[in-house]
Amino acid sequence: MFEECLSRLPDELRPVCAAPPPAALQKMPEEARRLYLDRAQRAADTPLPQLLASQWLAFTREGDRSSFEAPYLARRRRLNDLVCGLLLRDDPRWLDEAVDTMWAVCEESAWQVPAHNAYQRDAAQRAWPDPSRPVVDLFAAETGALLACAAAVLGGKLPGEVQSRIRAEVSRRVLTPYLTDTFWWMGESGTHLNNWTPWCTQNVLLCAFTLPMEEAALRAATGRAARSLDAFLDEYGEDGCCAEGAQYYGHAALCLFGCLELLCRAAPGAFDALWSQPKLRNMAAYIQNMHVAGRYYFNFADCSPFAGRRGARDYLFALRLGDGALASFAARDWLESLGEPQREDGAVRINLWHQLIELASAADMAALAARPQPETARGPDAVYDSCGVYIARRGAWSLAVKGGANDDSHNHNDVGSVILYRDGRPFLIDLGVETYSRKTFSPQRYEIWTMQSSWHNLPAFDGVMQRDGAQYRARDVHVERTDASFRVGMELSAAWPREARLGGFRRTVALTEHGLRLEDRCAGDYRRAELYLLTCEKPNVADSRVAVGTLGELRVEGASGPVRVDTVPIADARLRAAWPAEIYRIAIPFARRVSVDAI
Repeated sequence: MFEECLSRLPDELRPVCAAPPPAALQKMPEEARRLYLDRAQRAADTPLPQLLASQWLAFTREGDRSSFEAPYLARRRRLNDLVCGLLLRDDPRWLDEAVDTMWAVCEESAWQVPAHNAYQRDAAQRAWPDPSRPVVDLFAAETGALLACAAAVLGGKLPGEVQSRIRAEVSRRVLTPYLTDTFWWMGESGTHLNNWTPWCTQNVLLCAFTLPMEEAALRAATGRAARSLDAFLDEYGEDGCCAEGAQYYGHAALCLFGCLELLCRAAPGAFDALWSQPKLRNMAAYIQNMHVAGRYYFNFADCSPFAGRRGARDYLFALRLGDGALASFAARDWLESLGEPQREDGAVRINLWHQLIELASAADMAALAARPQPETARGPDAVYDSCGVYIARRGAWSLAVKGGANDDSHNHNDVGSVILYRDGRPFLIDLGVETYSRKTFSPQRYEIWTMQSSWHNLPAFDGVMQRDGAQYRARDVHVERTDASFRVGMELSAAWPREARLGGFRRTVALTEHGLRLEDRCAGDYRRAELYLLTCEKPNVADSRVAVGTLGELRVEGASGPVRVDTVPIADARLRAAWPAEIYRIAIPFARRVSVDAI
C-alpha cells in the first residue's frame, strides 16, 4: 500500500507542522480554551521535575519503572501544556518556563526510558544509557516530535540558540539513528510488530517533516516509513481488530492515521488513494464497536476498561473516511471529556501534534457535537475472527467473548473469557493489568496474577491454568446470530496444558435481551474443576443464586459444592483508576458440566 505510493512523490516534500489558524483558535469553545490556559498556568507554577541517575537505576535494581518515567513524562507534559497555552495567550513567564523545559530535555543523557534501553527486541536492558548510541524507542521518538513541533509553532519567539539546539538534538537522537540503524519495530528483521511501528514512525515523520532536512534524507526517511507501515498492516487483520485491545487503538490505528495524514500533507496527492482502503475503514470502526457506554470499553489483554476518550484524531480519521457516525461519536465524546477531572499521570499529553490538531479542530467538533442526535438502534454485533473477539448487544446487555490464542501482543491467558455489562455498568469484568514493571515484559510475566486465567472468567482444573503461546488457543469456533440472540461456541481444551488432563472442554455463550447463558461441558481425568467469575459489585450467595450488587443475579446449575466468594483488595494505582478498592471472585466448583445464567 504505502510503498506503492512512493513513485508519486512530488519533487519537494512540504513541511507539515504549523500552528492552528488564528480563526480556529478564536472560535474554540470557552470551556476548552479555559482548560488549555489552566493547564499552562499549572505547568508554569509547578517546578521542573528532576531526573536523577538513581531514578534511572531503579528499574535495573528493583524493576521499578515509575520512579524514572513519572518525572520524565511530567517534563514532557509540562512543555506540551506551556506551548499550547502560548498559542492562546502571550505570557513571558510561560515562554521562559517552556525554554527551561526544552533546554532540560535537550540536556538529558538519553531520551529512551530504562525499560527500553536495549538494541534488540527482548534483549536484557543495559543498566546505563550510552549517549553516543541513542535508542529510538517509543518515548525517544515522541520526545523528538514534541521538541520539533514546539520549535515549529513557537518560531521566532524562541531564541535562535534554542532552535539550533533542538535541531541538533533531534537529528542526533532520532533522525540519524533512524536512517543509519535498524530497530525491530521498523519491520525489517522479521519479528512480529505491534503498536510501536506506527507510533514510532509517526513521530519520526513529525521530526523529519518539521525540522530542516536535506531532500535526499527526507525522501529516504519517507521510504523507510512506507515500508514499515506496510509491514505493520500486513500483520493487521482485514477485519480491523486491534489485537492489543481498545486502549492501544490510539497507539496503533490512530498513529497509522497520523502517519498517513502527515504523508498526505507532505506529499499532496501521492498517498490520498489509501483512504479508500477497506482495512482502514474497518480499523476506524473497531473503536466504536468496542465501546460499551460512557468511559467503558471492552478491555481484553493489558487494557483498562477506561480506554480513553475519543478526540480530534478520531474525528479527523472519520472525516477522511467519510464516516459521519464515527465523527459525531468522537466529537461528542471529546466535548463530554472537557468537564471531567484531568489526568496528570502516565503518557498523556506528551504528543504536541495531537494537541495542535485538537486546537485546530475544537470549534468544528463542538459544532458537530451540538447537533441533535438521531435515535439510534443498539450498536452492531462485531465478529473479529482475526483476533477471536466477538461483540454482541441485546436489550440492556452488552457482551464480549475472547477466542483466539494466548500469543497476542500484551496477551493475558484469557482464551474463552467473557465480559458482560448491563445498562452500561460492569457485571462480569476483566481487571486489566497492574502498573507496568520490569516483570510485566519479562519471562516472568505470567507470574503476575492479573495475567493468569484463574483471574479471568474461566475455570481451573485441579488448579491448573492456561499457558501462553500460539498453541494454547480456541478451536472449532461457531458464531450464530439472529435479531433475538447471539451465540458463540468454542472448544477450549487446547488452551490448557496436558497437566490439566482435559479430554474436551466446550464453552457456549448465548446472549438475548433477557440476559446471558454461559455453559461449560468438560471431559477428562481431572479430579476437581472450579469456575471463576469476577465482579466489582459485591455478590451475595443464596444457594444456587448469586445477587451481583443491584445489577441482577447469577443462577447456577451443576455446582458440585457450595459457591464461594473471595474478596480481593485492589491497591495498585493503575487498577484503582478503573476499579473500586475491592473486587470479588466467585468460585463455583463443578464436575463435568456447569451453567450460569445472568439475568
